[in-house]
Amino acid sequence: MGIDIGSVSLNIAIIDEQVNLLKSIYQRTNGQPILALQNAFNSIINEYPSMDGVLATGSGRELASNVLGVMAENEIVAQAKSTAFFHPEVRTVIEIGGQDSKLIYLEPDERSGELIIVDHALNEICAAGTGSFLDQQAYRLGISIDEEFGDLALKSKRPATIAGRCSVFAKSDMVHLAQEGTPKEDIVAGLCYALARNYISNLGRGREFNKPIAFQGGVAANKGVVKAFEELLGLAPGELIIPGHFFVTGALGAAILVLEHTDSPSLNLKEAVSKLKQYLEEAANKPSQGRMKKLSYTQCHLASDTLKPIQYEDQKMKVYLGIDVGSASTNVVLLSEDKKLLDQIYLMSESSLVDSVKRGLLNIVGDRADVIDVLGVGVTGSGRYFIGDFVGADVIVNEITAQAKATLEIDDTVDTIIEIGGQDSKYISLKGGSIIDFEMNKVCAAGTGSFLQEQAARLNTEVNQFGEHAFASENPADLGTRCTVFMESDLIHHQQVGLPRNDLIAGLSYSVAHNYIEKVVGSKKIGKRIYFQGGVAANDSVAAAFENLLGKSIIVPENHKVTGAIGAALMARERENGNGSKFVGFDLRNREYKVKTFTCKHCPNHCEIRNVTVGNDSKSFYGGICDRYDVKQETTDGSELPDLFREREEIMLSYFREDQTIPGSPVIGIPRTLMFHEELPQWTTFFQELGLNVVLSDRT
Repeated sequence: MGIDIGSVSLNIAIIDEQVNLLKSIYQRTNGQPILALQNAFNSIINEYPSMDGVLATGSGRELASNVLGVMAENEIVAQAKSTAFFHPEVRTVIEIGGQDSKLIYLEPDERSGELIIVDHALNEICAAGTGSFLDQQAYRLGISIDEEFGDLALKSKRPATIAGRCSVFAKSDMVHLAQEGTPKEDIVAGLCYALARNYISNLGRGREFNKPIAFQGGVAANKGVVKAFEELLGLAPGELIIPGHFFVTGALGAAILVLEHTDSPSLNLKEAVSKLKQYLEEAANKPSQGRMKKLSYTQCHLASDTLKPIQYEDQKMKVYLGIDVGSASTNVVLLSEDKKLLDQIYLMSESSLVDSVKRGLLNIVGDRADVIDVLGVGVTGSGRYFIGDFVGADVIVNEITAQAKATLEIDDTVDTIIEIGGQDSKYISLKGGSIIDFEMNKVCAAGTGSFLQEQAARLNTEVNQFGEHAFASENPADLGTRCTVFMESDLIHHQQVGLPRNDLIAGLSYSVAHNYIEKVVGSKKIGKRIYFQGGVAANDSVAAAFENLLGKSIIVPENHKVTGAIGAALMARERENGNGSKFVGFDLRNREYKVKTFTCKHCPNHCEIRNVTVGNDSKSFYGGICDRYDVKQETTDGSELPDLFREREEIMLSYFREDQTIPGSPVIGIPRTLMFHEELPQWTTFFQELGLNVVLSDRT
């Protein structure tokens, strides 16, 4: 018997000495692998009362080995063993399970001729590119992952472009696509291509996928993903092999390995069931491990007189307008000449950026347009360049600068800013009123507002009730600091074992703080005067989690949701030149703009970039995870800046004589990375002058 206990499923294979598959079991563990194993044994105990040998593999192999007293082997070896036995022609193995994915390269051994593992790669702490990623998206779309998903994907004529780098980012893309009327089959197919692209880039990392290729694991059942791999890898019919027992290849490999170990102990299934039952009873009676301490909070909210909202006056008001266009919300504020906060609007960006800004501007001005004189407009956030052009901004400023500017206006002694929004997290370190260090989350949205919102819905509560539940918890659950998909699996498991909702919500509050400290701050320094801002700062239980983990007081400013917009308005005030604002007005319902989209293929993220033309000639780009298209390449007099990176690369490569090849001469490979790349002219010249052939690695 081979037992493969994965993060999502349990697979069992029973073979005879001729490696005929007598029995196979594939079932989801639902977070309780030992219980699933006990049920599986009970289902076959009459048919197969004892085994001559048993080997466990998968992420849960050590647990099964310890409880049952059987051998264990890692899943790379087990998967390769099964492939080598049934498909000796295969040279590359793609294996994708619930939360794990593997890439295995096989080559014949020079002496024995047997297939051996020459290289391999596994996914790390992110579930993008695994079955759970697809499970979560199918759940969001309300379709069955087992049958409907793959069939729908095959109907697509034009798969949508979706971010495969993170489940939370993928959700945003799906929402926007649905709002634009994209057919469901195109969204589903887009998810399949996103998963395949993510796998190829993250595990392949530029390496060739040698043919033939075997595709194994539960995700191999998805016809849409199979098609995506065939197309993206340029495979001809027959070059991607789906083994007959692709669901249980790991278990099959484990069973074959047992045949090679004559000393493998036998296992009586009746005794095994008793051992599993005893383990479950002991585990149930053990005191809970891995719980966090009870949440407590000083509730040190600070209401600043400087930025406290005041009432409009009847006479003409001179104001500064600040707009923060984020990934999940749009915030608009009005500041008076003496920096008083006149009004603020906080909107969720449920539709396009433009519609959100239009709505925000109309809401904030109301019927008071006649008594408002806009002296300057500042725009910040991920959509700042496009929206800056659209509204006629005087200042376009990055989020780090805007957040710091607003916080320093409130308290010039601040030394650390924690900012967590819908999909973004920022860390800012200040000294003497200046930014000395900062960090942002990049490709992981674990522990952000969108994640909390989704888990609140799963737990049948509102985000604004989080604190109430969390502070009532006596034993907060430990959900770790991993990917949102993994944390959701842990959450489901804790629910199934009966953990109270209060403990789960308190655990989620801790997970947000843990994720931020571990993934955003990392080894950087957190000071003594700490401000917590952004939409998530409204959640007292998250602020309490930060206080408990850091052992320091956390200050939440009164207008924490709109500090980015306040900072943008303050920057507009600071840089006012007296020549009047370029602001085009509050009512932009009829302002014309055109949007064209294209997919950026400079990196594996494959962002869908929107090229926007406002009026006749003002062009902007948005939608990318980096600033490749966002940053305006122009000087103060309006002339375009040269692309110095491109010029530098052309000069460096001019020393490389690509057409120089000398038959029979040794070949020197130079990777385009680090010092090899910095000193490329020296080394290409050196080796080519010696009469050697030089090749460069591909561009990344």
